[in-house]
Amino acid sequence: MTTRRITTADLPEFLQLIDAVERDSEYMLMEPGERDFQSEEEKISKILNLPNCVIIAAEMDHKLAGYIMGLGGQAVRNRHSVYLVAGVLKEYRGRGIGTQLFDSVESWAVSKNIHRLELTTAVKNTSAVHLYKKAGFEIEGIKKDSLKINQSFIDEYYMCKIIQS
Repeated sequence: MTTRRITTADLPEFLQLIDAVERDSEYMLMEPGERDFQSEEEKISKILNLPNCVIIAAEMDHKLAGYIMGLGGQAVRNRHSVYLVAGVLKEYRGRGIGTQLFDSVESWAVSKNIHRLELTTAVKNTSAVHLYKKAGFEIEGIKKDSLKINQSFIDEYYMCKIIQS
């Protein structure tokens, strides 16, 4: 397994990866079929050119198996901070891909002088919470009734990792 930054040439496969992860995950923000992939391609193309944004993919068996997307703050006061979104295909979970993606994004963040990595995750998503804690993230707070999944309100954790320079 390898990780690398995606390029515009990867966009079709990357969008398929996002779609597959959303179909297989109970806790992603977007439900299957909710995302407009044509406008997503434009957004992602712009993200790839921003200095404090990154998309790193994990390749396994000659295909994209997971990703981590870092979206940096665009205001002067929050450019030091990057919000993360990650996903791994169901058949590849539990193989260390998430750990490698978080290691890769932290290395990128250090190289860009990013000070804060942050994310949110459903409190019930115990495997993700475990991964994030293993990667050094701490729970900062709880967003009460933040998501509505299958007609039930779900709390989310705010989590962050401060990168010491």
